Amino acid sequence: MGPDELIGHLVPPPQFASASLESYVPDPEHPSQQEAVDAVRAFVDGAPAAKGGLFRRKPAAPPTRPGIYLDGGFGVGKTHLLASLWHRTRGRKYFGTFIEYTAIVGALGYREAVQHFRGAQLIAIDEFELDDPGDTMVMSRLLGELVASGSRIAATSNTPPHALGEGRFAAQDFLREIHALADRFLTVRIDGVDYRKRDIEGTAVTVDEAELEGAIDGVAGTVTLDAFDDILRHLATVHPSRYVGLIEGVTAVAVTGVRTLENQTDALRLVALVDRLYDAQVRIIATGVPLDRVFGEEMLAGGYRKKYLRAVSRMIALTSMP
Repeated sequence: MGPDELIGHLVPPPQFASASLESYVPDPEHPSQQEAVDAVRAFVDGAPAAKGGLFRRKPAAPPTRPGIYLDGGFGVGKTHLLASLWHRTRGRKYFGTFIEYTAIVGALGYREAVQHFRGAQLIAIDEFELDDPGDTMVMSRLLGELVASGSRIAATSNTPPHALGEGRFAAQDFLREIHALADRFLTVRIDGVDYRKRDIEGTAVTVDEAELEGAIDGVAGTVTLDAFDDILRHLATVHPSRYVGLIEGVTAVAVTGVRTLENQTDALRLVALVDRLYDAQVRIIATGVPLDRVFGEEMLAGGYRKKYLRAVSRMIALTSMP
């Protein structure tokens, strides 16, 4: 995959291909959801927020920051709103996860990535997370250059921007970079049911080895069949920015011999693959340890906890697909 093809994949996932502000249904028990809709509309259209909305306490000038940051728990519609904003924006624009952007910078090199993104009308970043100092420095510098070129930034996360990096590295050593990122955003809090604040519900579906062939035969479309360890070895040979090419045209992936991971590098590569599978809604058929138990307790207690919990939730959903 060349640079143009890599960046050409930066569009909303298929399930959000027709997302709009009009199709977002706010929960009346959480007024901040309607306020978020108003804020996104104001950001992209330049219209004032509705009376009684997010900006009621600040009736002065509309926000002039070049970015909007949707902060809220899992399942409150942040990605829907981000995709709606992307669809509503005219001109050259990109939509991808934080991992995708950092992977592209790693694949192309910083300067070439800047040249490809420079001057875009909108850079939409889903699941904004800073997991290490390198990512902090790269994204701070990248967004600074893109904003200077006239780009606007929209991002989602479940971590307020001034708290990015907490619990994952020595954030105190990088406060300037973290605050520089935060100061570019108008932060909009979206309340609602927060997946991160409750226990994982459900479990990933597994099949017995004897049932595997029948499960594969029941899928209409292309199905891959690989051993779990073989997949991990192959992922180590492919840059994460190119994982999307591995699953192109695939309806389901069958994985045998799933086990609990001990190597964090393997775990993070699996997270990146699961994100691509989820975006494409590719079903997973698995034998062995249920995929919601693939990350050990030590991993779930560490700095990448949020990434692993998101992957667990997605693997539960993908193994439960009909």
